Amino acid sequence: MAVAAASIAPIEEPAPGTAPQGAEERNWPGSASAYWALTVIVLATFLTFFDQVVFGMLAERIKTDFGLTDSQLGFLAGPASIICYLFVGIPLARLADIWPRKYVLAGGVTVIGFVTMLGGIAQTFTQFVGSRVFLAAGGSAHAPSSYSLIADMFPPKKITRAFAILQFGFIGGSTLGPLVGGQLIALTAHWAPTDLGPLRILGWQWILVWIGMPAFLIALLFLTVREPQRLVRHDIASQIPEGATLARRVMTFTGLDAAKAIRANRRVYYPLFLGLALSALESFGLAFWRVPFLIRTYGWNEAQIGAVTSVTVLVSSLLGLLLGGIFVEWLARRHKDANVRAAFICFAVVTVCSILAPLMPTGLLSILVMSFGAMFGIAGAVPQNAAIQRVAPNAMRGQVTAIYLFMFTFFGAMGSFVIGLVAQYIVVDPAKLWLALEITAVVLLPLATLCIYRAIRPYREEIERLEALGM
Repeated sequence: MAVAAASIAPIEEPAPGTAPQGAEERNWPGSASAYWALTVIVLATFLTFFDQVVFGMLAERIKTDFGLTDSQLGFLAGPASIICYLFVGIPLARLADIWPRKYVLAGGVTVIGFVTMLGGIAQTFTQFVGSRVFLAAGGSAHAPSSYSLIADMFPPKKITRAFAILQFGFIGGSTLGPLVGGQLIALTAHWAPTDLGPLRILGWQWILVWIGMPAFLIALLFLTVREPQRLVRHDIASQIPEGATLARRVMTFTGLDAAKAIRANRRVYYPLFLGLALSALESFGLAFWRVPFLIRTYGWNEAQIGAVTSVTVLVSSLLGLLLGGIFVEWLARRHKDANVRAAFICFAVVTVCSILAPLMPTGLLSILVMSFGAMFGIAGAVPQNAAIQRVAPNAMRGQVTAIYLFMFTFFGAMGSFVIGLVAQYIVVDPAKLWLALEITAVVLLPLATLCIYRAIRPYREEIERLEALGM
């Protein structure tokens, strides 16, 4: 989103699924080029989520072998991985607006692979934290560059299909992560440490080395992608003023212009951003602590957890995508604010499930309740993301998306730490981790749902205004 020198009124653009002026006359990339680019993006997305899930599966092993407290473990899983994001997230998103996106994506996935492998040779907690610090440097480049590339690869009538296919990267990583991770942990559980010179590599650390390697292959695949022509309206407000000073040009990399424009339309953006942040605190935290919770509360092991959750994640993810699309289309025939309205309803269901899951009498019932909530979480993510894309201008969509995802990434990463703090200092007893999950769910998710509810009316009014302008 950009602003003019004399005004901070937002510049409206059509959504990815809406044909902008002149869109039908442009020469779109061929189907083979478009779908090849999408395939590589899906692979990179798969690897990102696969690595995250496998790392979460290792939580209890890391805690035991490095002698960590719950708060230290939560810090390692969350804040340690987003410290770097605070400094590089928005600048890398700006690169998605001005540089060939395939190079940004290739560099990002390379960093992810390298950092993951560094965790496999870490010798101390400090070294482990040091390796995780740079993880988000690669991840922060992925979503803005991917979304921007897809929007310029596919014409409006096909872009919804492209974004639906993109979800299979998330589904694949989230489904195979528990299954493969659980089996790899079972395989390496009894391995003796390996001494390589000054390095002492524990059995489970080899898993991090292995899962980091495919990233370098995917980086090479990105180099084979054809960079498409950018579809950007050349509003004067979208451009850096001619003759701008070096300092002014550098400021475009900070996201300040986008932040000012978001503030100008704050009635729409602020509730959505805050709701996302609060829900991410709990949902990311639950995702990381799920394995320790099932181990400590029900006595399961990683292999059992992986076998069950891989199936439930697959089913809930596919049903969530299907439900999200059908539900939004049904609401859209009745309400202009269908995207945000659908997100609110889905958030309400997720809230109930997250509160009930830790209270279940058996591990299987707890997983099933979590999965039901995850289904509605995915169903709600589709319209919530679409709502942001609908009101964000194309000229700076990468930065607006990055700020939006920053709320998700930053507060989501803090979730594991927050739950760890609650578990260590409020609950105290490590065996009662379930109570820490319950406390955070009861406090955070009702507030998140209320925020999304408050965005419904402002979003509807914004859509009506855009439609009145023919957008």
